[in-house]
Amino acid sequence: MTAWRGGAGERMRRVGVLALQGDVREHARVLTALGVEPVRVKHPGQLNEIDGLIIPGGESTTIGTLSVRFGLLEPLAKAIGEGLPTYGTCAGLIFLSARLTEGEQPLLGVLDVTVQRNAFGRQNESFEMSLEVAGLEYPFPGVFIRAPWVAKVGTHVDVLAEVAGHPVMVREANVLASSFHPEMTDDTRIHHLFLEEIH
Repeated sequence: MTAWRGGAGERMRRVGVLALQGDVREHARVLTALGVEPVRVKHPGQLNEIDGLIIPGGESTTIGTLSVRFGLLEPLAKAIGEGLPTYGTCAGLIFLSARLTEGEQPLLGVLDVTVQRNAFGRQNESFEMSLEVAGLEYPFPGVFIRAPWVAKVGTHVDVLAEVAGHPVMVREANVLASSFHPEMTDDTRIHHLFLEEIH
């Protein structure tokens, strides 16, 4: 992968959005606003054409099942394991994780956390709250929709935000993940935080 460093004459960064299901358009809109070219990723070969990857919110079971059907599960795990900067929101957090507290579905296993799905309740229990996020100067408007939380973190996982003592944003090496949906707000700071990891 050739990474954009922002210098004169350098090409625009290209960040993939896994386009199997979920908030693909919303993430693409934010990336475009930040001067990044969004690439809707549906095939393994596209992983060689991007500088970073976003796995959107949606239905984690559907995303996992379709990733198997399209032959993406192993190539995704390999690319991320080899250092592809990746950010997962809500269902993306679940899909990136190594373990679930209950149930089964295809997982990438690249983020050493145990995740509890629908931890904050169902759709009608969705909410928004101000979050203190490590690295941001002022609170972020966290939008939680059928959101998971992290039940257990591995040794090398940093917790960046919590709600009632439960981690809702974490980072491990090149992988960033949140329970909430920054793409549903007009605040681009979380996406900017992720893009800073692309060198």
